Amino acid sequence: MDDKNPLLVSSPLPYQLPPFAEIREEHFEPALAQGMAEHLAEVAAITGNAEPAGFENTVVAMERAGQMLARTNRAFGILTNSLTNEELQRIESSVAPKLAAHSDAIRLDAALFTRIRTLSERRAELGLDAEQLRLLERYYKDFVLAGAALGDTEKARLKELNAELAELSTRFSQAVLKEVNASAVICETREELRGLPAAAIGAAAALAASLGQEGKFAIRLTNTSGQPPLKKLEDRGLRQRVVEASLARGGQGGEFDVRETVKGIVRKRAEKARLLGFATHADLQLEDQTARTVETVNALLARLARPAVANARREAAEMQALVDAESGGFELASWDWDFYSERLRQSRYAFDEGQLRPYYEMRRVLIDGVFFAATKLYGITFVERPDLDGYSPEMLVFEVFDRDGSALGLFLGDFYARPNKRGGAWANAYVPQSALMGTKPVIGNHLNIPKPPEGEPTLMTHAEVQTMFHEFGHALHGLFSAVRYPRFAGTSVPRDFVEYPSQVNEMWAAWPEVFANYAKHYQTGEPMPAELLAKVEAASQFNEGFRTTELLAAAILDQAWHQLTPDDTPGDVLAFEAEALARHGVDFPLVPPRYRSTYFSHVFSGGYSAGYYSYIWSEVLDADSVEYFRENGGLTRENGDRFRETVLSRGGSVEAMEMYRAFRGREPDIEPLLRRRGLG
Repeated sequence: MDDKNPLLVSSPLPYQLPPFAEIREEHFEPALAQGMAEHLAEVAAITGNAEPAGFENTVVAMERAGQMLARTNRAFGILTNSLTNEELQRIESSVAPKLAAHSDAIRLDAALFTRIRTLSERRAELGLDAEQLRLLERYYKDFVLAGAALGDTEKARLKELNAELAELSTRFSQAVLKEVNASAVICETREELRGLPAAAIGAAAALAASLGQEGKFAIRLTNTSGQPPLKKLEDRGLRQRVVEASLARGGQGGEFDVRETVKGIVRKRAEKARLLGFATHADLQLEDQTARTVETVNALLARLARPAVANARREAAEMQALVDAESGGFELASWDWDFYSERLRQSRYAFDEGQLRPYYEMRRVLIDGVFFAATKLYGITFVERPDLDGYSPEMLVFEVFDRDGSALGLFLGDFYARPNKRGGAWANAYVPQSALMGTKPVIGNHLNIPKPPEGEPTLMTHAEVQTMFHEFGHALHGLFSAVRYPRFAGTSVPRDFVEYPSQVNEMWAAWPEVFANYAKHYQTGEPMPAELLAKVEAASQFNEGFRTTELLAAAILDQAWHQLTPDDTPGDVLAFEAEALARHGVDFPLVPPRYRSTYFSHVFSGGYSAGYYSYIWSEVLDADSVEYFRENGGLTRENGDRFRETVLSRGGSVEAMEMYRAFRGREPDIEPLLRRRGLG
């Protein structure tokens, strides 16, 4: 054993926080190799046990196995997503197929599956409690869906497919990140950036200098179709350059082109699904989700698509009228939408986003907003721990204490964008909670807020505030986890349920008591004026046609790709995308999908394949739950404790919709969502 490799032993830090300051790139490959070897040895001990299969010596033993590998893999995933470099990317490419093969070696182990199947057949006589019974049922289903019941020839092909998919997904994610960093739009003069705040112009100058373009300005792209500067840029030609650069990513030839990678992923996923007895990859994925069938998902998306696009067309007509009145001479294009929707918002509601930002200083939003709401609802408290480090000096670390004052876990915040950090926002369990393993949760939130120039405050957009509350909903799901077995910890729930608690948490961003506590001017401390807040609330459904259409278009693309059979893989990725959008009535050029196929990381490398619909699916539950909170007093401990007890603490130990019904007292109702999005 390499005594100098910190990954080979449990972390000595509080809550087993990974010792990022000691971890080096060269530690990962040997630790992953040793972790896989130890895991296989532990599994061999289970299958070689001469005693008959029992719950403790098989299922619980499996829950205990592989701890070093899991610990190392979590740290590796955190860094490759948030602080990657060429060496980590090399390691990622090297180990991805090895990890896939390792998973196959366990999930396709005939002797192990025999023990699990025997227990499943005898489950009624084992005297198991509810969580134990669900764990056994989950293990059996996990193994079947992984291919354990296949014959040897089919297993061999499945192993090949899994290795190939691991390699392709890694190739996709790395290409997307590299192209985002290589696709910054360069501007020769400050004049081109007119309309942007001075801080944003300063950041553009600093970025250009870092790219070897001293004296110029650079606009970095984010991994979505829309780009934040479009709201402010007055230069229409530059807006067009930004949008065209954004939409072209991954599909214009060269080293970052991922069209063949997309086709390979889709074809191999479809073949794998057929091998496992499913018509398509979407059918396979939905087998384990609350929606259950492609028909259910298709019906939901179809129900929302027509009214959403109709709303977007009405919004476009209003903006075209504004263009005609102000300047005329051109037809509204996709690169004009954000700019003129902001102008329309100003004209209709007499405010713009720039007026809000001084009231959204990042640290105050977090402590006086996000944490304040959590304390009011759940009684938990937060103490900053500057003595504990994340992987970046910009990270914040807080110890979280429960309502009775006992230690609950750690929360880490990595909020700034970096070139070596993937786009979007997400939550990670650095250490999952488990009574069996005696671990308390360590949860991280990761955002991509542009870092201001040195000495300037971090002022957030309204959308970024919403995102911070959203991601903390995931954090609460992890922090409140109170399960026995690691398999069920925190967000280990169906993909189309995992967004539900986080979307519910967004409601507190605008809750009057919470809002008044954090929305204060960063210089004067004065609260946001009541009249400005009233305008923000009045504009809550403004541009909703656009937001719903771009989300639905992405969800429809995801389903279109993953409802293909192995024989249906198209020859032209972009032509297939255009046809799919047209077929479903969301081919509105002014509103591109939130993600096009060639940079749709959620589904081609991020675990959301055939699952991007889950944002809308979860919002049905979310909107209905928000009505419950409003009807029952809102921000109260009683409501918080109920939500914690029925949903947040249960992880995956209870069937997802059973948890929902326990909280809501009935089946979900779609009408609150339709009203929220102006589709009723």
